Order: sequence, then structure tokens, then C-alpha cells
Amino acid sequence: MMFEYETLKVIWWLLMGALFIGFAIADGMDMGVGALMPFMGKTNDERQRIVDAVAPHWDGNQVWLITAGAAIFAAWPPVYGAAFSGFYLALLLVLFSLFMRPTAFDYRPKFSSTRWQTSWDWALFAGSFIPALIFGVAFGNLLLGVPFRLDSMMHSHYQGSWIFALLPLLNPFALLCGVLSAAMLMLHGAAWLQWRETGAISEKARKVVPYLGLVVIATFAIAGVCVWLWIDGFRLVSQPDPNGLPLPLDKEVVVAQGAWLDVYSREPLSILAPLAGFGGAMLAVLASLARRPAFAFLMTSVTIAGVILTAGFSMFPFVLPSSIDPVSSLTMWDGTSSYMTLNIMFWVVAIFLPIVLSYTLWCYWRMWPRAGENIEPSHY
Repeated sequence: MMFEYETLKVIWWLLMGALFIGFAIADGMDMGVGALMPFMGKTNDERQRIVDAVAPHWDGNQVWLITAGAAIFAAWPPVYGAAFSGFYLALLLVLFSLFMRPTAFDYRPKFSSTRWQTSWDWALFAGSFIPALIFGVAFGNLLLGVPFRLDSMMHSHYQGSWIFALLPLLNPFALLCGVLSAAMLMLHGAAWLQWRETGAISEKARKVVPYLGLVVIATFAIAGVCVWLWIDGFRLVSQPDPNGLPLPLDKEVVVAQGAWLDVYSREPLSILAPLAGFGGAMLAVLASLARRPAFAFLMTSVTIAGVILTAGFSMFPFVLPSSIDPVSSLTMWDGTSSYMTLNIMFWVVAIFLPIVLSYTLWCYWRMWPRAGENIEPSHY
């Protein structure tokens, strides 16, 4: 079975969205738990039980992040190159913070010293909260546009400051998106703890969920108003044949206030994405208060999918907009690899993704009885 080039480009845009959502749901769960752990665990045993709730799966969940990075490199190489130029220091900050997670999971239970355990508790917090925040900041900056341009040889030139590269990224709107991202993943982690744990920990998680849910709803709404009223969006006016060779500079792009919302009038069903974001968060809070943690966790997953899809649908077909040269903006039509590369990668994903999903679900099923009080005697 052979697909047209245009169809493969659409398929890979959808697959990228699925990878981002899969990463946020799977790895976002243990990031949310790690960010909550120092505050929800009053005693060392409570903190260790919180760690135990995600310890069997956190490293397997990292597969989604690795796969998403590799897929961007292979399917959207111009996007990969330009993005890493603009977000290089931010990505290094994420990378170095992620270094703390495996060491914290592994070293924390080695000794019973309070100072030892507290140090690794905060290392796990940093390794969980910082990536959750930076990922949201990155999405916020995508909506604002990245200061890069393409020359006639298709080389990417980043025009931002290298000395203070992080400061422009930490603008108010991007920080708002960062807070939304961190709160959303912490909400997801709290729902998991309420479902997975028992006793005091489950009850603490139940009390935290409504507050985090309100933060998610409020920041998501404020971000939407900002995109509608104050942020200039990008609009693709004309482009070469999507079935032809990618020609990023042979298109016409205009920048206009509210252009990111065009999709909702053009494709009315896309409104389901923000509705899922708001509705999922509201239902998660109600389900948590009603002591239905499994449904609450399902709804936080819906919230994550809704928020990510809202950003993806709003930007469609743009993947990496340029704030200094709109024509250099990369879209899903002209920022892709060759037809052969996309085709081969599609069949690789079609074969291996079901395998990954199968063994992931098998691991969760096998480890389900081994948490909380069941492994408390084996902390050290």
C-alpha cells in the first residue's frame, strides 16, 4: 500500500501529535508525581511510597520522549535543526534536569539518612518540575514565533541572543503556558496517586486535585484570551503543490491578530479540542471529589490531549513559525523529509508502535499489585 506524498505529510503530522500526547500522558504522570512528592509526603515513608507509585514505570515512559525527538529529527529535519538552534539552552536545561530523575529514583532508598533522602527528594522535584515548565514555555514561544530565517541555501539562521538565550523565552505568555503545562501534569500525577495509593496519601491527592484543576482551567482560559486578543497569528495564503518537493521559501504568509483561531471557523469540529481541555479538567475534579480516581485519571488524560490538540489545531499547518521572516516559517507541507523517508518510517511505526503499547500495558498490569503498602517493607 502506497500513500501520496501529501497524505504522508498529514499522517506524520498526526503521528507527531500522538507522540506528544503519549509522552505527556505517560511520562507526564510520573513528572507530576515527582513534582508533588516533597509537598505531599510528610514522613519519609510517605515520600517513598509516592516514589514507589511510579518507580516501576518512569524509565519505560521515557521511551515516548526519545521516540518523539527521534521522529522530529527523521520526519521534520529542518524543524529539528531550527528548533535546536533557538531552544538550545532551554533543551540543555531540560536535559540536565532529567539527569536528576534516574539518580533520585535509584539512590534515594539506598540509605536511611534524612539529609540523604531529602536531597534526592528535591533533586526529583527539580527533574520533574523543570521539564514540565520548560515544555510549556516552548509551546508558548512557538505560538509567538521563533526568531530565525532561512537563506537561499535553506540554512537556518537564529537571530536571537546567545548570551541571554533563555531570557527572551521566559516572556509572560510563555511563562503562562509553562504554568499551564506544569499544573496540568501535576493534576495528572495527583489523580494517579489518588487511584494508585491508599490511606493518607490517596486522601491528600484528593484534596490537591481541585486546586490544580482550577489552575489548569484558569491558565488555559487566559492563554486562549491572549491568543485571541493580543497575539499575532500566522496565516498561510499560498504554497506550492503539497505533493511536490518541499520548498519552504515558495509560499506566502501573513501575520494577523487572531489568525491562530482561523481553524475554528474553517473546521468547526476542531472546537472539540479546547472543549476536551476544559471539560476534562472539570470532570477530573468532580470525579476526584466523588472518590472515582480511575475516572479522574482518565479525564486528566483527556485534558492533556485536549490542550495539546488545541495548540496543534490552532497552528495548523505551521510547525515552527518565524517571528522575523514569516516566509521562512516551516509548515507540515515544506518542513518534511523525502517521500521515501516518510514512507519507510510510517511502516516502521505501524509495526513497532503496537508492540510498544502492548508491552507497556503488560508492564502496568503485572506491576499493579506491587505498590503502596505491599512493598513498604522493601524500601531499603
